[in-house]
Amino acid sequence: EKDDWTKEGDIYILDNGRTAKDFMDKKIKEFDSMGGEGPFFVVDLDTLVQKHLKWLSNLPRVKPFYAVKCNSTPTVLKTLSALGTGFDCASKGEISQVLALGVKPEDIIYAHTTKPQSHIKYACTHGINLMTFDSEDELRKISFHHPKAKLLLRIAVDDSSSFYRLNSKFAGLGTAGRLLERAAQLGLEVVGVSFHVGSKCSQNSTFRKAIADARQVFDTANLLGFQLSVLDIGGGLPGKDIPVTFQECSDVINEALDEYFPLDGGVQIIAEPGRYYVESIFTLAANVIAKRAVMDDVTKDEGRESTERLMMYYLNEGVYGSLNWLLTDPDYIEIKPYLHGAEESREQRYRSVIWGPTCDCVDKIIDNYMIPDLRVGDWFLIEKIGAYSISSRTDYNGFEKAHIYFAVTNETWRTL
Repeated sequence: EKDDWTKEGDIYILDNGRTAKDFMDKKIKEFDSMGGEGPFFVVDLDTLVQKHLKWLSNLPRVKPFYAVKCNSTPTVLKTLSALGTGFDCASKGEISQVLALGVKPEDIIYAHTTKPQSHIKYACTHGINLMTFDSEDELRKISFHHPKAKLLLRIAVDDSSSFYRLNSKFAGLGTAGRLLERAAQLGLEVVGVSFHVGSKCSQNSTFRKAIADARQVFDTANLLGFQLSVLDIGGGLPGKDIPVTFQECSDVINEALDEYFPLDGGVQIIAEPGRYYVESIFTLAANVIAKRAVMDDVTKDEGRESTERLMMYYLNEGVYGSLNWLLTDPDYIEIKPYLHGAEESREQRYRSVIWGPTCDCVDKIIDNYMIPDLRVGDWFLIEKIGAYSISSRTDYNGFEKAHIYFAVTNETWRTL
């Protein structure tokens, strides 16, 4: 059967109306025919482009600086660079990676408030001027190693509605005036304010409160003689529309910006989205490499014990690989058998446990999962796992890392 794609570097350009899902189907058949096991990702670059167009439509005042830490896959970064995003970097390594793509220094923010001195020197040498701070000690380091930096004061805001809370690490509103005065004493230029509502924020109203808090700092700065011109609203925007939608969040953000930072105020608005761009574009195919049945005592009915067959499946990807977020958020997974259509199938289902490949009992993917009986060599698809997965995977037990295939339709490729 002829392939419905051409290859450009590591990107597969799909023809004849084929989609990333079609590409996944064909790759699984190809692996099966060759006795391959994977695991592998298929990345839907069409959706990445659509995400960016939606951002431009929904948040026209806000320039996105993509959070490299979320997923630093080179092809993702190249695509976002071609689309015109900036980049939020947290280290010398991330800055170096982005600069190597030809990104201009002014399109990079060094968004880390506890920077190694050598990394500050590197940023200075390479013209990366925009960076965050939240302490006097950080100001002293910056004054010594990068006195021409343009600084954003990172403030702590209410992140109680976010799954991953970040603000215990940052300066409270009460310290803003003191830090601004100290920056002035050191001859440093503070140009704005930065905040982050936390990752996986579940209340869109959190953005409104944070923007209002930032306005307070701008007003304090004005009283002290500062003319601030940049507001960084951070990340926290959803990669999939649960429990709040991107539309709901952007509506709240736009209303708050219009109220507290009207367009005629001359303040540049930027953000640091990560999950929003990449979470939903990565799908993982993992192979069943082993299975076993366990007779489990599960019920007692009128004094009689009965047993149920408990199935255990072992995949070639797990929490030490691309599914590492399950260690902190075990309920956050969209996994399904590839062939059996568990939701519609009338096949008998069995209570099942899905394990990763390593010898550690921590390597559990999902428990009490009702699915039909599967065989060694069958596949599972795990969807919407592009955020903080690939960037955190390890080599534990020596298992190979999942290969990544990038797919894009011919129409979208021509626009890039």
